[in-house]
Amino acid sequence: MPAILITGLSGTGKSSALHELARLGHRTVDTDEDGWCEWAQTEYGPGWVWREDRMTALLEGHTEGTLYVSGCLSNQGRFYPQFSAVVLLSAPRKLMLHRLATRTTNPYGKRADERQLVLEQLATVEPLLRATATVEIDTSKPLAEVVAELVERGAGGRPSPWPWAARVTTWRTLRPVGEGTRPPASSRRPSPNSSPWPAA
Repeated sequence: MPAILITGLSGTGKSSALHELARLGHRTVDTDEDGWCEWAQTEYGPGWVWREDRMTALLEGHTEGTLYVSGCLSNQGRFYPQFSAVVLLSAPRKLMLHRLATRTTNPYGKRADERQLVLEQLATVEPLLRATATVEIDTSKPLAEVVAELVERGAGGRPSPWPWAARVTTWRTLRPVGEGTRPPASSRRPSPNSSPWPAA
């Protein structure tokens, strides 16, 4: 059964799209939620990554309908061959900053340094996401249109194996960064864009 990864930087509308997909009855997993990520020492340093045991079990155990997974972490490329599509959500920077400043469902992006990091990631991280995505959706259009495109992708089935899959197991030019070498005290993981990506 199809599994779609929805990825993109903070402020591009991943959570809004996932919420609407769930409202329409689709199975969804937001990897920002507890239990899907762990603070780990990687070859690039410490940072938040997907829990590979849980993600493997999720994808291998998916047998009915379309599964939509939302996330943006440095080891997600390891699972690209198991997704039917990797959809990059993007938006103009002014719109992203407006969303970060006004959203009420996630505190990330309220501080000036967090917004500055997102702007830096537009130059350092988004091009890497774009190069390995199978499709990009501009979320400056109405949410209903964005979701309709995602549903269309979910109905398309599984493509042939990707010839470049072995090259995207991780983004080797990146190194995780964060506030020191220990995870935050809170049991809830912060936005993925606050930890695993480089500050340029």
